[in-house]
Amino acid sequence: MSVTRTSARTATTVAVALLASTAVWAQSAPSPSAPPPPAPPATATQPPKAAPDMQAVLDALAGLGGKPIETLTPAEARMQPSAADGAKAVMAKRGMPTTPDASVTTQDKPYGGDPKQFARIYKPANAPAGGAPLPVIVYYHGGGWVIADVDTYDAAPRAMAKALNAIVVSVEYRHAPEFKFPAQHDDAAAAYRWTLQNAASWGGDPAKIALAGESAGGNLAVATAIYARDNRLTAPLHVISVYPIANSSKTLPSRRDSANAKPLNAAMLDWFGYYYQTRAADAQDPRLNLVAADLRGLPPTTIINAQIDPLRSDGETLAAAMRKAGDKVEQRTFPGVTHEFFGMAKVVRGAQDANALAVARLKAAFAAPARTR
Repeated sequence: MSVTRTSARTATTVAVALLASTAVWAQSAPSPSAPPPPAPPATATQPPKAAPDMQAVLDALAGLGGKPIETLTPAEARMQPSAADGAKAVMAKRGMPTTPDASVTTQDKPYGGDPKQFARIYKPANAPAGGAPLPVIVYYHGGGWVIADVDTYDAAPRAMAKALNAIVVSVEYRHAPEFKFPAQHDDAAAAYRWTLQNAASWGGDPAKIALAGESAGGNLAVATAIYARDNRLTAPLHVISVYPIANSSKTLPSRRDSANAKPLNAAMLDWFGYYYQTRAADAQDPRLNLVAADLRGLPPTTIINAQIDPLRSDGETLAAAMRKAGDKVEQRTFPGVTHEFFGMAKVVRGAQDANALAVARLKAAFAAPARTR
């Protein structure tokens, strides 16, 4: 009897070990040239129709000749045209300037030892030297933690700095697969600490600080608010989380109805996960699967989503989880727009409306009386 039990235990141990090793093997090597994962089963579901101004950007992006991200290596994907390039193409076609708004200046500063650990600090050019300290927004860009950078996501932090007369700290972080999860979350937290310590030297007020981010960065904004709470750091006054990665379920409504959306589809979500995770179980970590995190006691949060986006349900379910935890949260899904629309305010009306919402919430947060600790 004891031999049988021992054999059963041994078999179970071996099975668990095999499953664990398979989960590791199922993820990518830490190389930007690692080949992409097998494509998921195709679906014929067509996403909702985009608004004409949004469709114009999608058409312009298609005209730039990019290849499907999910078929490429990370090194190849990083060379593809971005949605921001599509928006710039529309601007150029309409005779609009595509150069950065010079009324906001930038300066890059390192917060860590790796070349990717730096922040681009946006500041209104007309901010008087020695004037009243400016509010500060720490912003995290998107790209699935694999592609894109602070250059790709220039529009939103530049616009926020101008609209709010604020300093915006746009955080660059180490990318996967060279650095896998949780490297990006560690960098986001380190950059937040660094900003608190150094904001005053840039003319900022570290007591008036907020968090913002898009997509993968929308996740980092909420995760960093949790980190600040757990480590007794100065809490952000508000969090703006734009189409965040927040729910690891593959059966969410938007995973189905927007499976073939552009510029982000469901296959790309699998592609990103393949490269930034070390093992399949990472997807359930509460830093990634935010809906399962301890969300109690977080700052007021505004979650912005696009209708035509496989991540739409992430934001909607995160808002529900935050309300259940007792947080003050506002979630709004903008119709007729897609993932990446937030940085397109110059050419997409839905983006103008979303930007106005974010600016209004941040302005109110910065104007509120100082909190007592």
